[in-house]
Amino acid sequence: MLGKFPDGRPTILAVDGGASKVDVALLTRNGELIGAARHSAYANFGLGHLPPLEALEETIRLACLDGGVDPSTRPLADVGVYCLAGADLPLDDKRITKQVKDTGWTAGTIVRNDTFAVMRAGSSRGWGVAVVCGSGLNCAGVGPDGRVVRFPSLGDLSGDRADGGGWLGRAALGSALRARDGRGPRTALEKLVPLHFRMTRPSAVMEALYVGRLQERRLLELAPVVFRAATGGDAVSRELIANIADEVVVTANAAIRRLKLASRAFEVILGGGIFRSGDRRMLGRIRAGITDLAHRAEIVRLNAPPVVGAALIGLDEAQTSKAAQGPLRKALTEQRLKARR
Repeated sequence: MLGKFPDGRPTILAVDGGASKVDVALLTRNGELIGAARHSAYANFGLGHLPPLEALEETIRLACLDGGVDPSTRPLADVGVYCLAGADLPLDDKRITKQVKDTGWTAGTIVRNDTFAVMRAGSSRGWGVAVVCGSGLNCAGVGPDGRVVRFPSLGDLSGDRADGGGWLGRAALGSALRARDGRGPRTALEKLVPLHFRMTRPSAVMEALYVGRLQERRLLELAPVVFRAATGGDAVSRELIANIADEVVVTANAAIRRLKLASRAFEVILGGGIFRSGDRRMLGRIRAGITDLAHRAEIVRLNAPPVVGAALIGLDEAQTSKAAQGPLRKALTEQRLKARR
């Protein structure tokens, strides 16, 4: 039962955790923001990853201190909404739920993939389709009747193609290597990729990865390099970005068909670092591809931190009035989180 704590004490603990950061917010049942924090940390709960509970615990501690709450209190809130990278399959939900419950942070536990936080944060209706494209690519949809569609997002294993910044970085290096040895067209990436890592040749980057001098995760850093090259007119870079756009369209349209939304008015929310590039060609290609199927769909780039969506899922659970959503959105902003790092 929600509302156990007196007014001013946390009812909802909202968490958004992904590949580069964890955001946490503490709220009352009326949507009043008590405390919030951001912590730069890796928080992927996927099978095979070490559970990043320390990163979550540290961010929760910072949010408690921000709001004047004793972080040693158990439970800290009535319900925790944990929107986390790696919660891709129902079996992941069960595994992560147990891991989080064992901490005692909250009396009740809701586990969702972080894509659901993006959808809830960006949708004015509380339902719709969301595509997250950051280090990876994932999609989730909720219909007006509450029906849910989700995708595994396990890379090659689940049939994913051109799946986010990780893929873009690997493809950039591959394109640079192929251009240099004659297997592919010439591209500005031949110089830009090694230059980013202060090396002279694409093959030097490959060798550094092969022997472990360079961590493969650092290839994520090449995504902005590709976008800059594309802006400068590099055809290979433009094609790589077009591949990502096409995968976004294919995935979003699959969710739209499965939810039978093609004839309805609804929002498709785009969240993640790849979309923050603001690349007009990419966004135009995505918009055209989705609205060709769903003419009334509105394509929305998320301009709020996804933890807002986790908080709203908690307020939905608490059956809080919609009037509380506006003040929450104004209070829980990127600027607020960055100020409380």
